[in-house]
Amino acid sequence: MLRTLFITLLTCLALMAVSPATALGPEVTEHELDNGLKVLLAEDHSSPLVIFQIWYRVGARDEISGRSGISHLLEHMMFKGTKRHGTKVLSRTVNRNGGMDNAFTSKDSTAYFQILPSDRLEISLKFEPDRMKNLLIKEEDVLAERLVVMEERRLRYVDNPQNALFELVSATAFTSHPYRRPIIGWMEDLRSIEREDLLAHYRAYYSPDNAVVVVVGDFNSGDLLKEIKKKFGKLKPLPRPRSHVSAEPGQKGQRRVMLKRTETRLPYVIAAYHVPGFPHEDSYALEALAELLSGGKSSRLYRALVREKRLALSAYAEYAGMYKDPYLFFLGATASAKASDNSGAEALEQSLYEEVERIASKPPGERELQKVKNSLEADYIMGLDSLYMQAMTIGMSEMLGDWRLRDQYVQRIRAVSAEDVSRVAKKYLTQDNRTVGVLTPENKEEGK
Repeated sequence: MLRTLFITLLTCLALMAVSPATALGPEVTEHELDNGLKVLLAEDHSSPLVIFQIWYRVGARDEISGRSGISHLLEHMMFKGTKRHGTKVLSRTVNRNGGMDNAFTSKDSTAYFQILPSDRLEISLKFEPDRMKNLLIKEEDVLAERLVVMEERRLRYVDNPQNALFELVSATAFTSHPYRRPIIGWMEDLRSIEREDLLAHYRAYYSPDNAVVVVVGDFNSGDLLKEIKKKFGKLKPLPRPRSHVSAEPGQKGQRRVMLKRTETRLPYVIAAYHVPGFPHEDSYALEALAELLSGGKSSRLYRALVREKRLALSAYAEYAGMYKDPYLFFLGATASAKASDNSGAEALEQSLYEEVERIASKPPGERELQKVKNSLEADYIMGLDSLYMQAMTIGMSEMLGDWRLRDQYVQRIRAVSAEDVSRVAKKYLTQDNRTVGVLTPENKEEGK
Protein backbone atom coordinates (compact mmCIF):
# COMPACT_ATOMS: atom_id res chain seq x y z
CA MET A 1 0.00 0.00 0.00
CA LEU A 2 2.78 2.45 0.94
CA ARG A 3 4.64 1.58 -2.26
CA THR A 4 1.53 2.32 -4.34
CA LEU A 5 1.05 5.68 -2.59
CA PHE A 6 4.72 6.52 -3.13
CA ILE A 7 4.57 5.76 -6.87
CA THR A 8 1.34 7.77 -7.19
CA LEU A 9 2.99 10.72 -5.42
CA LEU A 10 6.02 10.61 -7.73
CA THR A 11 3.74 10.51 -10.77
CA CYS A 12 1.73 13.50 -9.55
CA LEU A 13 4.89 15.50 -8.83
CA ALA A 14 6.22 14.73 -12.31
CA LEU A 15 3.00 15.89 -13.94
CA MET A 16 2.70 18.99 -11.78
CA ALA A 17 6.21 20.00 -12.80
CA VAL A 18 5.22 20.26 -16.46
CA SER A 19 2.97 23.04 -17.63
CA PRO A 20 1.50 22.88 -21.16
CA ALA A 21 3.91 25.57 -22.37
CA THR A 22 7.05 23.99 -20.90
CA ALA A 23 9.59 22.37 -23.23
CA LEU A 24 10.25 18.77 -22.25
CA GLY A 25 13.87 17.76 -21.90
CA PRO A 26 16.86 20.04 -22.46
CA GLU A 27 16.71 23.03 -24.78
CA VAL A 28 17.46 22.15 -28.39
CA THR A 29 19.43 24.35 -30.75
CA GLU A 30 18.97 23.78 -34.48
CA HIS A 31 21.64 24.34 -37.12
CA GLU A 32 22.05 23.56 -40.79
CA LEU A 33 25.35 23.21 -42.60
CA ASP A 34 25.89 24.55 -46.10
CA ASN A 35 25.67 21.01 -47.50
CA GLY A 36 22.18 20.55 -46.02
CA LEU A 37 23.06 18.48 -42.95
CA LYS A 38 20.71 19.34 -40.08
CA VAL A 39 22.22 19.37 -36.58
CA LEU A 40 20.17 19.28 -33.37
CA LEU A 41 22.12 19.81 -30.14
CA ALA A 42 20.77 19.50 -26.59
CA GLU A 43 23.10 20.02 -23.64
CA ASP A 44 22.36 18.02 -20.49
CA HIS A 45 25.11 17.99 -17.88
CA SER A 46 23.35 15.69 -15.44
CA SER A 47 25.82 12.88 -16.19
CA PRO A 48 29.17 12.64 -18.04
CA LEU A 49 27.65 10.93 -21.08
CA VAL A 50 26.89 11.85 -24.68
CA ILE A 51 24.39 10.25 -27.08
CA PHE A 52 25.40 10.76 -30.72
CA GLN A 53 22.82 9.79 -33.34
CA ILE A 54 22.71 10.20 -37.10
CA TRP A 55 19.35 9.68 -38.78
CA TYR A 56 18.94 9.10 -42.52
CA ARG A 57 15.56 9.77 -44.12
CA VAL A 58 15.31 6.38 -45.78
CA GLY A 59 13.55 3.20 -44.71
CA ALA A 60 11.25 0.48 -46.00
CA ARG A 61 8.91 3.19 -47.30
CA ASP A 62 11.50 4.25 -49.90
CA GLU A 63 12.29 0.83 -51.34
CA ILE A 64 11.29 -0.16 -54.84
CA SER A 65 9.27 -3.26 -55.57
CA GLY A 66 11.44 -6.36 -55.61
CA ARG A 67 14.04 -4.85 -53.28
CA SER A 68 12.24 -4.96 -49.94
CA GLY A 69 14.63 -5.16 -47.00
CA ILE A 70 17.47 -3.36 -48.76
CA SER A 71 17.51 -0.49 -46.20
CA HIS A 72 17.87 -2.94 -43.33
CA LEU A 73 20.53 -4.94 -45.16
CA LEU A 74 22.47 -1.74 -45.83
CA GLU A 75 22.28 -0.97 -42.10
CA HIS A 76 24.14 -4.24 -41.53
CA MET A 77 26.70 -3.35 -44.21
CA MET A 78 27.44 -0.02 -42.50
CA PHE A 79 29.38 -1.96 -39.85
CA LYS A 80 31.61 -3.65 -42.45
CA GLY A 81 34.02 -0.74 -42.61
CA THR A 82 35.57 1.77 -45.01
CA LYS A 83 38.92 2.05 -46.71
CA ARG A 84 40.21 3.91 -43.65
CA HIS A 85 38.57 1.78 -40.97
CA GLY A 86 38.09 -1.97 -41.31
CA THR A 87 35.13 -4.14 -40.39
CA LYS A 88 33.80 -3.67 -36.84
CA VAL A 89 36.56 -1.19 -35.97
CA LEU A 90 33.94 1.36 -34.91
CA SER A 91 32.22 -1.07 -32.51
CA ARG A 92 35.50 -2.27 -31.03
CA THR A 93 36.70 1.31 -30.54
CA VAL A 94 33.46 2.35 -28.85
CA ASN A 95 33.47 -0.71 -26.56
CA ARG A 96 37.13 -0.21 -25.67
CA ASN A 97 36.31 3.33 -24.54
CA GLY A 98 33.46 2.29 -22.28
CA GLY A 99 30.59 2.98 -24.68
CA MET A 100 28.14 1.09 -26.86
CA ASP A 101 26.83 1.47 -30.40
CA ASN A 102 24.00 0.10 -32.50
CA ALA A 103 21.55 0.95 -35.27
CA PHE A 104 17.95 0.37 -36.34
CA THR A 105 15.81 0.61 -39.46
CA SER A 106 12.16 1.62 -39.49
CA LYS A 107 9.51 2.13 -42.14
CA ASP A 108 10.66 5.73 -42.62
CA SER A 109 14.25 6.08 -41.45
CA THR A 110 17.56 4.43 -40.56
CA ALA A 111 19.53 5.58 -37.52
CA TYR A 112 22.97 4.89 -36.06
CA PHE A 113 24.02 5.81 -32.54
CA GLN A 114 26.83 5.71 -30.01
CA ILE A 115 26.58 6.14 -26.23
CA LEU A 116 29.93 7.44 -25.00
CA PRO A 117 31.68 9.06 -22.05
CA SER A 118 31.55 12.79 -22.76
CA ASP A 119 35.34 13.01 -23.21
CA ARG A 120 35.21 10.38 -26.00
CA LEU A 121 32.80 12.16 -28.35
CA GLU A 122 35.53 12.51 -30.97
CA ILE A 123 35.01 8.80 -31.78
CA SER A 124 31.61 9.51 -33.37
CA LEU A 125 33.03 12.52 -35.22
CA LYS A 126 35.82 10.35 -36.57
CA PHE A 127 33.76 7.43 -37.85
CA GLU A 128 30.33 8.74 -38.91
CA PRO A 129 31.43 11.20 -41.62
CA ASP A 130 33.73 8.51 -43.02
CA ARG A 131 31.08 5.85 -43.35
CA MET A 132 28.55 8.35 -44.72
CA LYS A 133 30.63 8.58 -47.89
CA ASN A 134 33.34 5.91 -47.97
CA LEU A 135 31.59 2.66 -47.14
CA LEU A 136 33.19 -0.49 -48.52
CA ILE A 137 30.54 -2.81 -49.89
CA LYS A 138 32.49 -5.97 -50.69
CA GLU A 139 30.92 -8.83 -52.61
CA GLU A 140 31.87 -11.40 -49.97
CA ASP A 141 30.40 -9.22 -47.20
CA VAL A 142 27.14 -8.84 -49.09
CA LEU A 143 26.79 -12.60 -49.53
CA ALA A 144 27.55 -13.26 -45.85
CA GLU A 145 25.35 -10.52 -44.43
CA ARG A 146 22.49 -11.37 -46.74
CA LEU A 147 22.45 -14.86 -45.22
CA VAL A 148 22.49 -13.31 -41.71
CA VAL A 149 19.41 -11.19 -42.51
CA MET A 150 17.62 -14.11 -44.12
CA GLU A 151 18.19 -16.16 -40.97
CA GLU A 152 17.00 -13.21 -38.89
CA ARG A 153 13.83 -13.13 -40.96
CA ARG A 154 13.39 -16.88 -40.58
CA LEU A 155 13.64 -16.68 -36.78
CA ARG A 156 11.45 -13.59 -36.37
CA TYR A 157 8.68 -14.32 -38.86
CA VAL A 158 8.83 -17.69 -40.61
CA ASP A 159 9.24 -19.59 -37.33
CA ASN A 160 7.04 -17.27 -35.26
CA PRO A 161 3.35 -17.82 -36.09
CA GLN A 162 2.04 -14.66 -34.40
CA ASN A 163 4.61 -12.44 -36.14
CA ALA A 164 3.85 -14.22 -39.41
CA LEU A 165 0.17 -13.34 -38.98
CA PHE A 166 1.03 -9.72 -38.19
CA GLU A 167 3.06 -9.53 -41.39
CA LEU A 168 0.23 -11.08 -43.40
CA VAL A 169 -2.36 -8.67 -41.97
CA SER A 170 -0.14 -5.64 -42.72
CA ALA A 171 0.41 -6.82 -46.29
CA THR A 172 -3.35 -7.24 -46.73
CA ALA A 173 -4.37 -3.96 -45.10
CA PHE A 174 -2.24 -1.97 -47.58
CA THR A 175 -2.77 -2.52 -51.30
CA SER A 176 -0.67 0.32 -52.80
CA HIS A 177 1.44 1.97 -50.11
CA PRO A 178 4.92 0.51 -49.44
CA TYR A 179 4.04 0.09 -45.75
CA ARG A 180 2.65 -3.26 -46.88
CA ARG A 181 6.22 -4.57 -47.14
CA PRO A 182 8.07 -5.69 -43.98
CA ILE A 183 11.13 -3.74 -42.84
CA ILE A 184 13.23 -6.90 -42.88
CA GLY A 185 12.05 -7.65 -46.43
CA TRP A 186 10.44 -10.61 -48.19
CA MET A 187 12.66 -13.68 -48.38
CA GLU A 188 12.76 -13.83 -52.19
CA ASP A 189 13.60 -10.13 -52.41
CA LEU A 190 16.47 -10.55 -49.95
CA ARG A 191 17.81 -13.47 -51.94
CA SER A 192 17.99 -11.31 -55.09
CA ILE A 193 19.74 -8.21 -53.64
CA GLU A 194 23.23 -7.80 -55.13
CA ARG A 195 26.19 -5.56 -54.35
CA GLU A 196 25.24 -3.11 -57.12
CA ASP A 197 21.75 -2.70 -55.63
CA LEU A 198 23.18 -1.86 -52.19
CA LEU A 199 25.71 0.52 -53.68
CA ALA A 200 23.00 2.39 -55.61
CA HIS A 201 20.79 2.61 -52.51
CA TYR A 202 23.71 3.87 -50.43
CA ARG A 203 24.67 6.56 -52.94
CA ALA A 204 21.07 7.66 -53.36
CA TYR A 205 20.19 8.20 -49.69
CA TYR A 206 23.34 8.44 -47.57
CA SER A 207 24.00 12.10 -48.17
CA PRO A 208 24.39 15.05 -45.75
CA ASP A 209 21.27 16.79 -47.06
CA ASN A 210 19.25 13.64 -46.28
CA ALA A 211 20.60 13.25 -42.74
CA VAL A 212 20.06 14.69 -39.27
CA VAL A 213 22.65 14.63 -36.49
CA VAL A 214 21.21 14.57 -32.95
CA VAL A 215 23.53 14.97 -29.97
CA VAL A 216 22.32 15.01 -26.37
CA GLY A 217 24.43 15.12 -23.21
CA ASP A 218 27.46 16.62 -21.54
CA PHE A 219 29.15 18.92 -24.10
CA ASN A 220 29.54 22.53 -25.11
CA SER A 221 27.28 23.31 -28.09
CA GLY A 222 29.53 25.99 -29.57
CA ASP A 223 32.62 23.80 -29.51
CA LEU A 224 30.77 20.74 -30.79
CA LEU A 225 29.15 22.61 -33.67
CA LYS A 226 32.59 23.75 -34.85
CA GLU A 227 33.81 20.15 -34.83
CA ILE A 228 30.74 18.91 -36.69
CA LYS A 229 31.22 21.57 -39.37
CA LYS A 230 34.87 20.59 -39.69
CA LYS A 231 34.16 16.86 -40.00
CA PHE A 232 30.90 16.82 -41.98
CA GLY A 233 31.08 20.16 -43.80
CA LYS A 234 33.31 18.87 -46.63
CA LEU A 235 30.83 16.16 -47.67
CA LYS A 236 28.87 17.04 -50.78
CA PRO A 237 25.12 16.40 -51.23
CA LEU A 238 24.07 13.99 -53.96
CA PRO A 239 20.94 13.88 -56.16
CA ARG A 240 18.28 11.44 -54.97
CA PRO A 241 15.64 9.52 -56.93
CA ARG A 242 12.18 11.00 -57.13
CA SER A 243 9.82 9.73 -54.46
CA HIS A 244 7.70 6.84 -55.71
CA VAL A 245 5.40 6.38 -52.69
CA SER A 246 1.81 5.66 -53.68
CA ALA A 247 -1.00 6.97 -51.49
CA GLU A 248 -3.16 4.23 -50.00
CA PRO A 249 -6.78 4.40 -51.24
CA GLY A 250 -9.55 4.30 -48.67
CA GLN A 251 -10.67 0.83 -47.64
CA LYS A 252 -14.27 0.06 -48.67
CA GLY A 253 -14.92 -3.24 -46.95
CA GLN A 254 -13.58 -5.71 -44.42
CA ARG A 255 -10.72 -7.99 -45.48
CA ARG A 256 -9.97 -11.33 -43.83
CA VAL A 257 -6.98 -13.66 -43.93
CA MET A 258 -6.35 -16.95 -42.18
CA LEU A 259 -3.07 -18.63 -41.30
CA LYS A 260 -2.78 -22.26 -40.19
CA ARG A 261 0.33 -23.53 -38.39
CA THR A 262 1.01 -26.94 -36.90
CA GLU A 263 3.10 -25.47 -34.06
CA THR A 264 0.21 -23.26 -32.94
CA ARG A 265 -1.75 -24.50 -29.94
CA LEU A 266 -4.20 -21.63 -29.37
CA PRO A 267 -5.95 -19.32 -31.85
CA TYR A 268 -4.72 -15.74 -32.18
CA VAL A 269 -6.69 -12.82 -33.65
CA ILE A 270 -5.51 -9.46 -35.03
CA ALA A 271 -7.72 -6.66 -36.34
CA ALA A 272 -6.05 -3.67 -38.04
CA TYR A 273 -7.73 -0.34 -38.85
CA HIS A 274 -6.37 2.49 -41.02
CA VAL A 275 -5.76 5.60 -38.91
CA PRO A 276 -3.88 8.91 -39.26
CA GLY A 277 -0.47 9.35 -37.61
CA PHE A 278 1.11 12.00 -35.42
CA PRO A 279 0.59 14.92 -35.31
CA HIS A 280 -2.93 14.62 -36.78
CA GLU A 281 -5.56 16.16 -34.51
CA ASP A 282 -7.10 12.72 -33.89
CA SER A 283 -3.80 11.00 -33.08
CA TYR A 284 -3.82 11.93 -29.40
CA ALA A 285 -7.35 10.62 -28.88
CA LEU A 286 -6.33 7.39 -30.63
CA GLU A 287 -3.36 7.11 -28.27
CA ALA A 288 -5.72 7.53 -25.30
CA LEU A 289 -8.13 4.98 -26.80
CA ALA A 290 -5.39 2.33 -27.02
CA GLU A 291 -4.36 2.96 -23.41
CA LEU A 292 -7.96 2.84 -22.26
CA LEU A 293 -8.44 -0.53 -23.93
CA SER A 294 -5.22 -2.23 -22.86
CA GLY A 295 -3.21 -0.14 -20.41
CA GLY A 296 -2.61 -2.71 -17.69
CA LYS A 297 -4.77 -5.22 -15.83
CA SER A 298 -7.46 -2.67 -15.04
CA SER A 299 -7.98 -1.90 -18.73
CA ARG A 300 -11.20 -2.79 -20.51
CA LEU A 301 -9.85 -5.60 -22.69
CA TYR A 302 -8.09 -7.37 -19.84
CA ARG A 303 -11.02 -6.98 -17.50
CA ALA A 304 -13.61 -8.21 -20.00
CA LEU A 305 -11.79 -10.85 -22.08
CA VAL A 306 -9.25 -12.26 -19.64
CA ARG A 307 -10.75 -11.89 -16.17
CA GLU A 308 -14.52 -11.98 -16.71
CA LYS A 309 -15.24 -14.01 -19.85
CA ARG A 310 -11.96 -15.98 -19.70
CA LEU A 311 -11.83 -16.12 -23.49
CA ALA A 312 -8.26 -14.80 -23.74
CA LEU A 313 -4.88 -15.36 -22.16
CA SER A 314 -3.94 -11.84 -23.23
CA ALA A 315 -5.46 -8.98 -25.21
CA TYR A 316 -4.08 -5.68 -26.44
CA ALA A 317 -4.75 -2.50 -28.39
CA GLU A 318 -1.96 -0.52 -30.03
CA TYR A 319 -2.02 2.79 -31.85
CA ALA A 320 0.90 2.71 -34.29
CA GLY A 321 1.02 6.41 -35.14
CA MET A 322 4.75 7.18 -35.24
CA TYR A 323 4.94 6.98 -39.02
CA LYS A 324 5.39 9.53 -41.78
CA ASP A 325 2.20 8.40 -43.52
CA PRO A 326 -1.06 7.06 -42.03
CA TYR A 327 -0.61 3.59 -40.55
CA LEU A 328 -2.72 1.26 -38.38
CA PHE A 329 -4.52 0.77 -35.07
CA PHE A 330 -4.35 -2.84 -33.86
CA LEU A 331 -6.57 -5.00 -31.68
CA GLY A 332 -5.32 -8.47 -30.79
CA ALA A 333 -5.89 -11.39 -28.46
CA THR A 334 -4.58 -14.89 -27.78
CA ALA A 335 -7.35 -17.35 -27.02
CA SER A 336 -7.51 -19.24 -23.74
CA ALA A 337 -8.02 -23.00 -23.59
CA LYS A 338 -11.74 -22.26 -23.18
CA ALA A 339 -11.79 -20.54 -26.58
CA SER A 340 -9.45 -22.92 -28.38
CA ASP A 341 -12.01 -24.23 -30.90
CA ASN A 342 -13.52 -22.34 -33.83
CA SER A 343 -16.60 -21.14 -31.95
CA GLY A 344 -14.42 -19.91 -29.07
CA ALA A 345 -12.13 -18.01 -31.46
CA GLU A 346 -15.17 -16.38 -33.06
CA ALA A 347 -16.49 -15.38 -29.63
CA LEU A 348 -13.08 -13.91 -28.77
CA GLU A 349 -13.05 -11.83 -31.95
CA GLN A 350 -16.58 -10.57 -31.37
CA SER A 351 -15.72 -9.66 -27.78
CA LEU A 352 -12.91 -7.41 -29.05
CA TYR A 353 -15.39 -5.56 -31.25
CA GLU A 354 -17.94 -5.31 -28.45
CA GLU A 355 -15.48 -3.45 -26.23
CA VAL A 356 -14.80 -0.98 -29.04
CA GLU A 357 -18.52 -0.55 -29.62
CA ARG A 358 -19.08 0.23 -25.94
CA ILE A 359 -16.66 3.14 -26.15
CA ALA A 360 -18.01 4.30 -29.52
CA SER A 361 -21.57 4.39 -28.17
CA LYS A 362 -20.80 5.78 -24.72
CA PRO A 363 -17.82 8.02 -23.83
CA PRO A 364 -15.67 6.83 -20.92
CA GLY A 365 -16.11 8.40 -17.51
CA GLU A 366 -13.92 11.35 -16.57
CA ARG A 367 -12.17 9.42 -13.78
CA GLU A 368 -11.29 6.54 -16.12
CA LEU A 369 -10.04 8.91 -18.82
CA GLN A 370 -7.98 10.96 -16.36
CA LYS A 371 -6.24 7.80 -15.18
CA VAL A 372 -5.38 6.98 -18.81
CA LYS A 373 -4.01 10.47 -19.47
CA ASN A 374 -1.98 10.45 -16.25
CA SER A 375 -0.43 7.14 -17.27
CA LEU A 376 0.51 8.38 -20.77
CA GLU A 377 1.97 11.61 -19.42
CA ALA A 378 3.92 9.91 -16.65
CA ASP A 379 5.42 7.33 -19.03
CA TYR A 380 6.44 10.07 -21.44
CA ILE A 381 7.92 12.44 -18.86
CA MET A 382 9.74 9.80 -16.83
CA GLY A 383 11.17 8.31 -20.02
CA LEU A 384 12.93 11.61 -20.64
CA ASP A 385 15.11 11.01 -17.57
CA SER A 386 17.20 8.91 -19.96
CA LEU A 387 19.62 10.79 -22.24
CA TYR A 388 19.08 8.10 -24.86
CA MET A 389 15.31 8.59 -24.80
CA GLN A 390 15.76 12.37 -25.01
CA ALA A 391 17.77 11.86 -28.20
CA MET A 392 15.27 9.32 -29.54
CA THR A 393 12.34 11.67 -28.91
CA ILE A 394 14.09 14.52 -30.73
CA GLY A 395 15.10 12.30 -33.65
CA MET A 396 11.74 10.57 -34.07
CA SER A 397 9.89 13.89 -33.87
CA GLU A 398 12.16 15.30 -36.57
CA MET A 399 11.51 12.26 -38.79
CA LEU A 400 7.77 12.92 -38.37
CA GLY A 401 8.21 16.50 -39.52
CA ASP A 402 9.65 18.68 -36.75
CA TRP A 403 11.60 17.99 -33.55
CA ARG A 404 9.35 20.52 -31.75
CA LEU A 405 6.54 17.98 -31.84
CA ARG A 406 8.09 16.49 -28.68
CA ASP A 407 6.92 19.56 -26.74
CA GLN A 408 3.29 19.22 -27.88
CA TYR A 409 2.65 15.69 -26.64
CA VAL A 410 1.72 16.37 -23.00
CA GLN A 411 -0.36 19.43 -23.85
CA ARG A 412 -2.29 17.59 -26.57
CA ILE A 413 -2.86 14.47 -24.42
CA ARG A 414 -4.23 16.66 -21.63
CA ALA A 415 -6.68 18.24 -24.09
CA VAL A 416 -8.26 14.91 -25.08
CA SER A 417 -11.87 14.67 -23.94
CA ALA A 418 -14.07 11.63 -23.33
CA GLU A 419 -16.09 12.65 -26.38
CA ASP A 420 -12.89 12.68 -28.49
CA VAL A 421 -12.09 9.09 -27.49
CA SER A 422 -15.62 7.95 -28.33
CA ARG A 423 -15.57 9.89 -31.62
CA VAL A 424 -12.35 8.36 -32.96
CA ALA A 425 -13.50 4.85 -32.01
CA LYS A 426 -16.69 5.43 -33.99
CA LYS A 427 -14.86 7.09 -36.90
CA TYR A 428 -11.95 4.71 -37.49
CA LEU A 429 -12.64 1.36 -35.79
CA THR A 430 -15.37 0.32 -38.21
CA GLN A 431 -16.04 -2.94 -40.01
CA ASP A 432 -15.41 -1.53 -43.49
CA ASN A 433 -12.06 -0.11 -42.36
CA ARG A 434 -10.93 -3.39 -40.81
CA THR A 435 -8.49 -6.11 -41.87
CA VAL A 436 -8.74 -9.26 -39.77
CA GLY A 437 -6.22 -12.05 -39.40
CA VAL A 438 -6.88 -15.33 -37.59
CA LEU A 439 -4.15 -17.81 -36.64
CA THR A 440 -5.43 -21.33 -35.98
CA PRO A 441 -3.80 -24.70 -35.23
CA GLU A 442 -3.34 -26.90 -38.28
CA ASN A 443 -4.07 -30.58 -38.04
CA LYS A 444 -0.92 -32.48 -39.02
CA GLU A 445 -2.83 -34.75 -41.37
CA GLU A 446 -4.52 -31.70 -42.90
CA GLY A 447 -1.11 -30.12 -43.43
CA LYS A 448 0.08 -33.17 -45.37
